[in-house]
Amino acid sequence: MRFRHFLKIAFAGLVMLAAVGAGSAGKPATAAWVTEFDTDPEHLSSVGRNGYFILEPGFYRLLRGGGVELLVTVLDETKRVDGVETRVVEERESEDGELIEVSRNYFAIHKSTHDVLYFGEDVEMYRQGKVVSHEGSWRAGVNKARAGLVMPGEVRAGQRFYQEQAPGVAMDRFEILSTTETVKTPGGTFEKCLRTSDTSPMIKGMGEIKYFAPGIGLVKYENVLLVEHGFRKSSQGSKSGSGR
Repeated sequence: MRFRHFLKIAFAGLVMLAAVGAGSAGKPATAAWVTEFDTDPEHLSSVGRNGYFILEPGFYRLLRGGGVELLVTVLDETKRVDGVETRVVEERESEDGELIEVSRNYFAIHKSTHDVLYFGEDVEMYRQGKVVSHEGSWRAGVNKARAGLVMPGEVRAGQRFYQEQAPGVAMDRFEILSTTETVKTPGGTFEKCLRTSDTSPMIKGMGEIKYFAPGIGLVKYENVLLVEHGFRKSSQGSKSGSGR
């Protein structure tokens, strides 16, 4: 999943953390990281949407910038992970025209809260057209990994959630810093966007700021911007990304 990719990129920057509430001495208090989520299969669905995440077959987003291209497609395909029927979302990332990563991500949405939960991913890392690694792959229910949350149904500044809970593999987490951003991209100008900070306890001092637009999802990270989005008639996975 693209949310963990920043761990592979060395860059300097400050991790921005939003303060929530106030302590007894008048100092800002910080919300705890949420790690427990409702994963009852009866409460989850493999299709649906909330204000900032669409989990419906055929929906896609294309982002470009700085030689990077990221294509995210919700496939007409499901997979049972840790007892839950999840929706498969394919991400294809290229740099300077060369494919570097294909991942198949497994999501489900809560029928009542509309929280979108993340149950893992199968990753293929490429070099010169050949698979060289499966680094970052994990699934809930395997090796003590548990589902995380990628987007709450109700958003507010200060929320903090673990997205991935795979010890030793991926422990990405995010904080919502703002819900009122305006973002300009080649694909349009969007208001009331979320600004989030992605971090990981596995690598201290690392972070990445992302922006999510209402009714679309991720529209900006670093200098990579949304180019187009919408629904496609065909939402089957590519041969290289769905051959497992």
